[in-house]
Amino acid sequence: MKNYTITVNGNVYDVTVEEKGAGTAPAAAAPVAAAPVAAPAAAPKAAVGAGSIEVKAGAAGKVFKIEANVGQSVQAGDAVVIIEAMKMEIPVVAPEAGTVASIDVAVGDAVESGAVLATLN
Repeated sequence: MKNYTITVNGNVYDVTVEEKGAGTAPAAAAPVAAAPVAAPAAAPKAAVGAGSIEVKAGAAGKVFKIEANVGQSVQAGDAVVIIEAMKMEIPVVAPEAGTVASIDVAVGDAVESGAVLATLN
């Protein structure tokens, strides 16, 4: 089984693909996440793990804008970081309500899918 993150019209989906055998085309499973997934980050700029809730990048790209500040209260679905990928701005949202504990990237940083961009308490 292999896991992939796919972006369709700005929505990020995690999918699992099962390999059937040599010469057989892989069959894609149903999307694991129907809602946008938080985006991951590359090398953290602050202490990673300052909060217990991770905000992860759903797609690889470049940090375009940081929407939240450390200490700011956010609700589930609020944009924390904006990533630019393929000339599109993709918001990385808080997975649940909390207070921003750390911002682990800076504007201009290149990030990979699944990288931790920030943490919440």
